[in-house]
Amino acid sequence: MIIPKQKIIPVISVIMLTYNREQYVSRAIESILNQTFTDFEFILINNGSEDNSGEICDNYAKMDSRISVIHKEKGNIGSGRNAGLGAAKGEYIAFIDDDDTAEPDMLAFLYDLIIKYNADISICGSWRSTDGVSTPKYVFDEVLELGTEQAVVELLKRELYNVGFPCKMLRRKLLSPPPFSVQGRYDDITTAYKVFSAAQNIAVHCLPKYTAYRHEKNNSAFSVEHQLLKHDILNEYLTAYRNRASWLSKKLPAIKEYAQYSEWSFMISMCEKIERYEITECRGQLEQMRATLINDKKAIVSCQYLKDFERIWFEKILRYICI
Repeated sequence: MIIPKQKIIPVISVIMLTYNREQYVSRAIESILNQTFTDFEFILINNGSEDNSGEICDNYAKMDSRISVIHKEKGNIGSGRNAGLGAAKGEYIAFIDDDDTAEPDMLAFLYDLIIKYNADISICGSWRSTDGVSTPKYVFDEVLELGTEQAVVELLKRELYNVGFPCKMLRRKLLSPPPFSVQGRYDDITTAYKVFSAAQNIAVHCLPKYTAYRHEKNNSAFSVEHQLLKHDILNEYLTAYRNRASWLSKKLPAIKEYAQYSEWSFMISMCEKIERYEITECRGQLEQMRATLINDKKAIVSCQYLKDFERIWFEKILRYICI
């Protein structure tokens, strides 16, 4: 009798979506193949690329059996990540963007945090590289164990870590069924808080194990170069922040006030930036945000989380004085 070969289940599934990044994708792939932790599968999703990105992925799959490639019609980031999750077999999930790189020990570092602290999510720090200059992004040498509510608040604060899925390792059960929206461009802000709300223990040790490369084609380039902000981008963010505040207020009522503050803080910040950078195509949204903030004036003024500079900006909004 022929005994079929037992299927080996990898510990970690690494997922990477690529679209028209032939100049970067090899660098990203090789940074994962060079990991000191080797018990992983690497799922590459070619999101309808029109350049050689898909072919590059296929060539790597021929060289390393841990790689599998999914070719799909072009969709948003969320649809691609969902496709990867649908094929994933590992107990833990990690993500890398196709224009970034991971340090050789990133997977080992994140997995060790998961095991040592019995965590549902582990988080490391990163470098941000712009024009060849690297600066630390969320870097500190201290281990933090956070419960659900504290971890979600820190996610909203964006002081210890941000909503991006790279730099994190997650138990696959947190991402089942595939949670990413198949609409819109910014799946991280619409998904991360829901995933964190389902986690009971989060381990954070922000030594830099990942490098995010900034360039003009980055999906979120406007977050650094504010003058790139567009009407449709701002609409998507405003909707996401409003939905997030509402959802968290019901799911985690203990942090309701902070969840609402995070929406106000974003609107106050956007009002200031639209004025300062004279972003004319967002003037209509500026007036809408002002109207919302003025309507919530009493609650905003009494909010314990409002920072001093935000109070100054808010007072100018109330007086309709351009900043």
